[in-house]
Amino acid sequence: MLRTSHGTPRARAGAGKAAPPAARSTKAAPARTARPATARTTAAARGESARRGEDDGSRLKKVKTPVGTSTASDESREIAIAIAAAAIDKKASGLEVIDVAGRVDYADFLVLMSGRSDRHVAALSAAIEDALRKRNKRALAVEGLPHANWVLMDFGDVVVHVFQDDARATYDIDSLWMDARRIPVPAAEETR
Repeated sequence: MLRTSHGTPRARAGAGKAAPPAARSTKAAPARTARPATARTTAAARGESARRGEDDGSRLKKVKTPVGTSTASDESREIAIAIAAAAIDKKASGLEVIDVAGRVDYADFLVLMSGRSDRHVAALSAAIEDALRKRNKRALAVEGLPHANWVLMDFGDVVVHVFQDDARATYDIDSLWMDARRIPVPAAEETR
């Protein structure tokens, strides 16, 4: 290191460049363990409880939700129904809206449906995105669209799976949630 006239360190020319890939460490970062979904330990959660006037006591707080108890918001329910309505308009088959609130931490509802071909699956996905765009809701992520065998759309509290019939039978996600509550799907006449 060189020193400037003010006494602060200054790097030599070329010293600040990144090391070539071969010289970088190949040691993998330690795997992070998942924190239980019931633990509320973040600063934001502590701040939220302080705003509500609760004593956080700087202790680990656990929020227990009994299995099968729905804590889904009205907004996520409306989004799931809007997705179902858009899918019905495009002739989706095997449409199911499954309430998974309190069972998983990544969503309140799963919407499952089938299309007859890759073009039908792509059309269903596009119709869902258009219907939710009108509600100012955009997908956080969309995967599988180029092949359109199984398209996964993440709308935050609502996750949509659009399958071709053979892919739906292969992965059989429906049977994973056999004991979960189903939300009635609107009839085609009600959506218009």
